[in-house]
Amino acid sequence: MSKEKSPQKGNGMPRFNLNWLYIVVIGVLGYMLYQGESGGTGQNKQIDYSVFKEYVQKGYTADITVDKTEGLARMVVEGQHVRDVFKTGTKNTGAKPTCTTKYPSVDRLQEFLDASGYKGKVRYEESSNFFISLLGSLLPLIILVAIWMFFMRRMGGGGQAGIFNVGKSKAKLFEKTNGAPQVTFKDVAGQEGAKQEVREIVDFLKNPQKYTELGGKIPKGALLIGPPGTGKTLLAKAMAGEADVPFFSLAGSDFVEMFVGVGASRVRDLFRQAKEKAPCIIFIDEIDAIGRARGKNPTFNSNDERESTLNQLLTEMDGFANNSGVIIIAATNRVEILDEALLRAGRFDRQIQVDLPNLSERIDIFGVHLKPLKLEEGLDIEFLARQTAGFSGADIANVCNEAALIAARHDKKQVAKQDFLDAVDRIIGGLERKTQVMTAEEKKTTAIHEAGHATVSWLLEHANPLVKVTIVPRGRALGAAWYLPEERTNTTKEQMLDEICATLGGRAAEELFTGHISFGALNDLEVVTKRVTAMVAYLGMSDLLPNVSYYSAQESYFQRPYSDKTAELIDGEVRRLIAEQYERAKAILSENGAKHAQLTDLLVEREVIYTEDVENIFGKRPWKSRAEVLLEESAEKKQTEAEASAAQPALPVAAAESTEQAADATTEAATAPKDFETNETEITENKQ
Repeated sequence: MSKEKSPQKGNGMPRFNLNWLYIVVIGVLGYMLYQGESGGTGQNKQIDYSVFKEYVQKGYTADITVDKTEGLARMVVEGQHVRDVFKTGTKNTGAKPTCTTKYPSVDRLQEFLDASGYKGKVRYEESSNFFISLLGSLLPLIILVAIWMFFMRRMGGGGQAGIFNVGKSKAKLFEKTNGAPQVTFKDVAGQEGAKQEVREIVDFLKNPQKYTELGGKIPKGALLIGPPGTGKTLLAKAMAGEADVPFFSLAGSDFVEMFVGVGASRVRDLFRQAKEKAPCIIFIDEIDAIGRARGKNPTFNSNDERESTLNQLLTEMDGFANNSGVIIIAATNRVEILDEALLRAGRFDRQIQVDLPNLSERIDIFGVHLKPLKLEEGLDIEFLARQTAGFSGADIANVCNEAALIAARHDKKQVAKQDFLDAVDRIIGGLERKTQVMTAEEKKTTAIHEAGHATVSWLLEHANPLVKVTIVPRGRALGAAWYLPEERTNTTKEQMLDEICATLGGRAAEELFTGHISFGALNDLEVVTKRVTAMVAYLGMSDLLPNVSYYSAQESYFQRPYSDKTAELIDGEVRRLIAEQYERAKAILSENGAKHAQLTDLLVEREVIYTEDVENIFGKRPWKSRAEVLLEESAEKKQTEAEASAAQPALPVAAAESTEQAADATTEAATAPKDFETNETEITENKQ
């Protein structure tokens, strides 16, 4: 049974928490304010001692306080007598109006009270000394300062220096003796090109003489660019684990603060620490938080504090001062919004692209994340990699974890192939909605829609290969057609049009076979509209606007890189291309209506059908997918290499020895001194 450790100092004494001090001080302030409200807000009237005795005899008070130190007596005037004493109403005098007088002595005052038959309360007190009075007057100021320090300490990171740490860098320093990440390049699967460039930076720091002897200079910075989840931060962790130098790590938002000048101060402090630890590495994650381009949108006011921080960063990276031995590594997935001065050579000398993994890289990534799982025998990792086209490394890790959870949910002892397929469906389409109840008509409409996708895509050459079709509700979708995206290095106009036509197949099937349309095609229409707009406005694939691209990274609602007339032309071309592909999908479905009906009935019966079921109805596709072509070319290449190796005759032993002797003679001739003359004829004779 584990015991909780109480917070202790090094000498065994309990650690004092300043938060309790702040609470006590605030409580005292509240009490003082309460006392002031209850007893010190009324009007006070200075009177003679004779008048004081007259008021007591008339019964104006039932509460008298006698201050022995100051020689003052204070009576609280009863509410019904306020008008007689102050000539005004209670509302204008406060809750407890008082009268104060100088009394001759305590004994004479007490004799008067006894003789007058006074029955009220009499309290005797002594006022505090000078220091206590001074403390009472300064206490509100002390409390305000304490509250201010409390908030400043929170914003300063909670360190012991508190307020003095606001302008200090928040970077975490990792060294071998200070918990450096235990991640190496072996833990980073795929991304071989990015790893090679990062390895060179680590080698620069380990063996600088190897490069400086030839006159080269160590790069000042490298920017990791790529979509989210591709392993940019993981590469930085591997650098920290591999490099035998100090490693500073922080996020771009760590520079941002509400106070003016704090961001620039933190940049200066970061580089000051880095220079003291040089050679070292500084890693800034999500650098776009402070590296956004300056003054790109003239409509809105610029952020002076952020720009001041960026200016200081630019100066520190490549300014008048020398930062030799300090390498900056940064990561972002929004490189298009970064300032040009930040991207120039001399600051970020290298821009390392960390893209989504291809098939072979996904196989390697699966190999890393499958190690801790208990898998069924014969699990095809290549099959899993093909089912996750377009997935990042983080997505693949999520697939593996989700598959293990699904297997455990079904009380399995091993994670099977179907668990991974269910995990992919869960991540892409969402959780299966088993409580979703559909009528027979709704189920038939959904089957017609999804069968329309399957039919059109199966009969188009460039459409992505179909994996399965389902009408099981997942997430917000009532059904889905799953495809295996072709990982093309280049995409043609014909390929894009085939994919658009296949995407419109669901809406076309609804209109053609049910006579009405539904909102089930919402996502299809969104995808089609974005893709066709890109073809017309950015890729120059329109007959009306050929070879023109209006793409701009700084395009906004207020500033477009084309005129209103051009915008009308773009809108017209988008509608025309979508209408053409929609009619094309309807024509394909009309020609294959009977087979579409068979596919619909099978889908209603089974709810989930696969490639084999579609192939039984429509026959095998006459076109090969890109993956099949690559596999065939790879197999042919291996066979050719094997045949060439088998056809090459083996050299006899004597011939091999003669070849080795000739090679030795050539080496000796090349390394001979200048005064030893050896002509080409002699070398040839020795070879023979």
